[in-house]
Amino acid sequence: MSDIPTVTVTDQALIAQLTVDSSVELKDGSGHRLGVFVPNGLGKLPPGVKSPFTDEELTELRKQRTGRPLADIFRDLEARG
Repeated sequence: MSDIPTVTVTDQALIAQLTVDSSVELKDGSGHRLGVFVPNGLGKLPPGVKSPFTDEELTELRKQRTGRPLADIFRDLEARG
């Protein structure tokens, strides 16, 4: 399965805070960021909606490079500063 450790939440108030339709930033009591909780299914199409692209087409589209190389962008930004 996954190598990601699991934390079981039993606090009903916390579960209610995490039952949302968007990501939630988690902080400790002193305000330090612990991480971001991303709800299951976030970024997936709603039930009954089908993507106009097949999985194979999406795989090929992800391989295509568009835009400028990141190294060029960093060089231009450094030249400005």
